[in-house]
Amino acid sequence: MEAISKIVLLPPDLIFMDIQLPGINGLELTRMIKVRNPNVIIVMLSNHDLMEYRETAHRNGANYYISKDSTIGDLFSLVERIIGNQIN
Repeated sequence: MEAISKIVLLPPDLIFMDIQLPGINGLELTRMIKVRNPNVIIVMLSNHDLMEYRETAHRNGANYYISKDSTIGDLFSLVERIIGNQIN
């Protein structure tokens, strides 16, 4: 899988992951990435802001979950919080 091989070559600090991807869902890809790189922070993006989706995302290794209906300000706030947690 191309995403996994690229992450191995150039390990990111932060990944924004969509739940719905062509070929494999983002939940499964998140699980696979976390097995190989447990320190990467993954933010799951979804059109559906449902508790079941949030719980499933977290069970598969997502650190954060944000709805695609969120504002750009919400997204920036989340990134600022993530960066602040990494510095502390």
